[in-house]
Amino acid sequence: MEEDAETRKISSSFLRDHSYATEADIISTVEFNHTGELLATGDKGGRVVIFQREQESKNQPHRRGEYNVYSTFQSHEPEFDYLKSLEIEEKINKIRWLPQQNAAYFLLSTNDKTVKLWKVSERDKRPEGYNLKDEDGRLRDPSMITMLRVPVLRPMDLMVEATPRRVFANAHTYHINSISVNSDYETYMSADDLRINLWNFEITNQSFNIVDIKPANMEELTEVITAAEFHPHHCNTFVYSSSKGTIRLCDMRTAALCDRHAKFFEEPEDPSNRSFFSEIISSISDVKFSHSGRYIMTRDYLTVKVWDLNMENRPIETYQVHDYLRSKLCSLYENDCIFDKFECVWNGSDSVIMTGSYNNFFRMFDRNTKRDVTLEASRENSKPRAILKPRKVCVGGKRRKDEISVDSLDFSKKILHTAWHPSENIIAVAATNNLYIFQDKVN
Repeated sequence: MEEDAETRKISSSFLRDHSYATEADIISTVEFNHTGELLATGDKGGRVVIFQREQESKNQPHRRGEYNVYSTFQSHEPEFDYLKSLEIEEKINKIRWLPQQNAAYFLLSTNDKTVKLWKVSERDKRPEGYNLKDEDGRLRDPSMITMLRVPVLRPMDLMVEATPRRVFANAHTYHINSISVNSDYETYMSADDLRINLWNFEITNQSFNIVDIKPANMEELTEVITAAEFHPHHCNTFVYSSSKGTIRLCDMRTAALCDRHAKFFEEPEDPSNRSFFSEIISSISDVKFSHSGRYIMTRDYLTVKVWDLNMENRPIETYQVHDYLRSKLCSLYENDCIFDKFECVWNGSDSVIMTGSYNNFFRMFDRNTKRDVTLEASRENSKPRAILKPRKVCVGGKRRKDEISVDSLDFSKKILHTAWHPSENIIAVAATNNLYIFQDKVN
């Protein structure tokens, strides 16, 4: 976010046509893999679309960075729970990549109830010359087989196949809100409103319940789990956030059931700011460890906070995302926007953080220079190599010509899901049913 990088160049954008957009096309999660070569999106229709980054060619060096569709598959289907008379949506809540071990890629995707492990692999050869089948795949009459053939591999057009390798089901009573792959790469966790389960990748029929905050009497329920994530380097440590605005750090070495937290992060409330909406807007919608593992970032309705793992009583940094909405909380409550769950992401070096807002705005905060910028993801500025201009929102008083009034913000356009390339300044921003990919200006 230096001077010239403050305006971001669009390298490419994947746009679905608005006129045909349906509820099923709304993007519900965005995730880069560990190298950044692949980018996966999940949508409300249960589909996963994977984009692959173009390799740099000698005659077109500037094309490096463009992402094109690599594979599309239906991950989840709508289901019906007959015991509870409930429809289970196919919407993909989260996608998490596993580190690549061989030529194939593996990713976890989850809807409200079921986590699936998918293998995405390429095939450019096909076997020919079977003994028991003819070329169409029909079984041959054994009495007609008179000689033994040696099958051969023939080249064919490249095909990308997605196959479900594991299905982890029937372990959650409530809706799954997060999944996180452990740094041992043997286990992962899935969290719902009241419980967190630990799974082994090889075992689909049982999981270990590591957190259970369900009270004996549900009328005494005061908070729910909103997000959970494993530490990037220590396989025994994880955090989870709650609707009360608190974060608990747990150590699995202390007990099998992590009902007692190792650390408890909470900021004391300022009594002068107390209002009817205080509890709603303090609910944490996302929690993320920094790549270094030293800090945790949390997003609530109006702010992003950075916490040092060694200091539990208050965050070390607080960034106002859209403080101008404080006066609008009443109408945001009436139109249900106050319950929107925004995500937040770190850049590869943990120096810049990004999160979304309304009117297709997204915000970036530089932790070193303390400068911030508001950018807009829209069709108007989505021409290749267009420059993104910083946007400003004015509250009352006279409005300058390049500012937008807080009263004319579009609350139906919101950026809830964002992702940052693990090592480069490339970001992916999901605006309703459109995916925008922006890249730092390349000289």
